[in-house]
Amino acid sequence: MRSTFVWTIFLCLLSFPSVAQNPVPRQPPPVRSEVNPPNGDADDARNRIAHDLEKKAAKDRVAALKNDTDRLLKLSVELKQSVDKSDENVLSLDVIKKAEEIEKLAHSVREKMKGPN
Repeated sequence: MRSTFVWTIFLCLLSFPSVAQNPVPRQPPPVRSEVNPPNGDADDARNRIAHDLEKKAAKDRVAALKNDTDRLLKLSVELKQSVDKSDENVLSLDVIKKAEEIEKLAHSVREKMKGPN
């Protein structure tokens, strides 16, 4: 069986002498010196702009967090004062609304603290 295979190959090579004598040379793949070659000043400018936008977004987020936490503190103090004024039989609608507003604001603050996804 093996000798039949060898003879078949030998006969094929004899039928195509140009292939046997002049095999096609293999070229190695091109060598890459860098994974991501720089594209010049345009990429640098784009990266710088993106970085500046990220910094501005972070500053805006921190400023919004400070405003929201100040408002949260103010609402909490108002809620405390309203609860202190009420007695055990009366719970005003204003107290419930402030508690709901505090809840929404606290949720908003928590989401802003997590940052962009």
